[in-house]
Amino acid sequence: MSSIVDARGLSCPQPVLMTVNAIKKVGRGEITVLVDTDTSKENVTRAAASKGWALEGVEPDGSGYRVTLAKE
Repeated sequence: MSSIVDARGLSCPQPVLMTVNAIKKVGRGEITVLVDTDTSKENVTRAAASKGWALEGVEPDGSGYRVTLAKE
C-alpha cells in the first residue's frame, strides 16, 4: 500500500506526527512525505527509522523535498 503525507508549510513536530500516524495506518508498503525544510526532512527520516522503516530516497521537490520511506 502506498500513501502520501503532505506536510509542506508545517513546522516540526507536525510533519513527524503526520508521518508516524501514516506509518501506524499503513503498516507496511511505501509512504511519500512532502516537506519543505531540511529540519523536517531529517526529523521525518529519523522518526521513520525508529519505527523500522527504510529511507528509499530523498528528491528535491520544488522548494522542498520528497522523502520516500518503505517497509516490507
